This record gives sequence, structure tokens and C-alpha cells, in this order.
Amino acid sequence: MVFIIKMSLFVYLIHFLIFSLISTCVICNQAEDNLLQGLNSYRNTQRVPPFAKNDKANCVADEIANKLEDQPCTNQTAASTVTPGSVPPRLSNYQEILSECKVDPNTTRDGLILPVCIPNRIPTLALTNYTQTGYARYLNDSRYVGAGVGSEKEWMVVVLTTSTPGGNFAAGEATSVRVMAGLGLIGLLFSTLVFL
Repeated sequence: MVFIIKMSLFVYLIHFLIFSLISTCVICNQAEDNLLQGLNSYRNTQRVPPFAKNDKANCVADEIANKLEDQPCTNQTAASTVTPGSVPPRLSNYQEILSECKVDPNTTRDGLILPVCIPNRIPTLALTNYTQTGYARYLNDSRYVGAGVGSEKEWMVVVLTTSTPGGNFAAGEATSVRVMAGLGLIGLLFSTLVFL
């Protein structure tokens, strides 16, 4: 009987831990989805088409937010210091992030990274930090057609993408490997034909 009670307690504890982890992740994703929805509503009022969700930009935004997670909550990145292709000053490992997300660096030069820190991560402040600051000019720019949103603790990161090859955050390393493998197979086929 004691064994059954201990096993029941153990199973309950495991379920509780799993539920806690999942619900934390869902809350985080909900905040990101809400921000993207708010940005799209803002663009609608400005008569600009909504952002399409870009999975690669989403990955980059998530990774950047993870790297900024332990940074003090100060907004040192002003909108005036953000230019297409620029990287936030506190981010020294941007190439690693692109590699992790399998994004070709050549497809990011026209994109934008817009980090903000929101004390206690109040949802309305997140949207205000984008729509009522210098970042608004980028949100109003119809060249930016896609977005990815990441968050961690007090940090929110929006990555804007374009429809151009220089800003669409397209796949990198995996595509290159496939192309090289394809070229290798063509070379093998050609050499086989030559020797026949």
C-alpha cells in the first residue's frame, strides 16, 4: 500500500513538472503571438499589409532573446542606432545564432533586429515600445513583409524580414549541403558515363 502511494505521488510530481514547463512555454509563446498580432493591427491602421510570420526570423529572434536574457534591463539600443543588417551591440555571437537557425548570413543584411527590454514584461508596454518609439518608422515601412518574435524574461526581440534575397532570412547551411551533395552526385554520374 505504501508503495502504491509513493508511486502515485511520483507520477503526480512528474505530471506537475511537465505541466509547469509546458504552461511556461505556452505563456511565452502567447506573449509573442500577442505582440505580432498587435504589430499587425498597428500596421493595419497605418494602411500597411500585415507581417507574415517568418519561421527563420522567429528562430533568430528566440535565440537573440535567449542571449539577452541575463543582460540588465536597459534599452541602450535606440531606434536611431538600428540600421538594416546591424546587430545589437551586446550580441557578439550573431554568426552562431544564424548557424543554429540555419540562416544564410547573406540573406539577413536587409533585415532588422529590434530588441526592447520591458520591466515586468507588461504586454501593453511591449507594443508601445515598438509603436510609440523610433521603431515605428520600420513598422510603417512596407518593405518589411515578415516578422519573427522572441522573448525571454524581460526581453522582447522582433526581427523584420523583406521579400528580397538580402533580407528574407532564407535557409543557409542545410541548403548548401544539399547543393554540394547534388553536385557530387552529378559529378559521379558524369564520371561513370565517361568510363563506359
